Amino acid sequence: MGQIGVARLLELIDTHVHLADVRFAADLPEVLFRARHAGVVQFVCVGYDIESSAEAIKLSSTFPDIVAAVGIHPNRSGDALPGTLRELDLLSQSHAVVAIGECGLDYYRNTEPPDVQTEAFIAQLRIAEARGLPVIVHSRDAMEQTLDLIEKFNPGRRGVLHCFDGTVADVSRAVSLGFWISAAGQVTYRRDRTLAEALASVPADRLVIETDCPYLSPAGHRGERNEPSRVRLVADAVAAIRGCSVEQLAAQTTANARRLFGKA
Repeated sequence: MGQIGVARLLELIDTHVHLADVRFAADLPEVLFRARHAGVVQFVCVGYDIESSAEAIKLSSTFPDIVAAVGIHPNRSGDALPGTLRELDLLSQSHAVVAIGECGLDYYRNTEPPDVQTEAFIAQLRIAEARGLPVIVHSRDAMEQTLDLIEKFNPGRRGVLHCFDGTVADVSRAVSLGFWISAAGQVTYRRDRTLAEALASVPADRLVIETDCPYLSPAGHRGERNEPSRVRLVADAVAAIRGCSVEQLAAQTTANARRLFGKA
């Protein structure tokens, strides 16, 4: 992925942002300015339906440091009709698109039946395979089922479990399937050790970071609109968990993101 601006001590890539969200409509240039000032050199703008996916591509044409991912979120999977999936496949062929997603399973909200979510997820795994793209996977209260589907329908491809909230065993299985693990804001306020132990176990070359903005604001900003400048707070927290400097963490996760999304 290309760099912007002058050399900085830290260069960070926010691998999961929703900058097409209406909450950024009034001040997106200022949001991006703050993020760049904090060291963010690239933003992966992630779609969750056709409209947001198309908008992510549009933003990438305006801002060179934004790349796009196109997908249908599991909570929108009822919309993944054949015509919609064909439209998604067409969007995926844009030069700005670096991944399919976010897609996956969400058994926490369960706004769509599991079989509908499964069908939409499989369809997007197949698009990713056909286009040679990684997948950005949403998995909530469905880790075993998510990994089962990846193993069956996405063999040998690469991808990332975004906003990871699993166990050491989940990390091990995901990595064995060729996946990366993405840490987000909840790592800054979790009191239990399960997530910390899982993130500590991720191989150095399979870890990336994100904000999931405007969601998941880190500690000290709960209840506020999240924004990509706060990926530095995620980096600080993950570095502390892994016992390394934030400079090391930033260099490694940035290199990992470039390798994952194939835009080095």
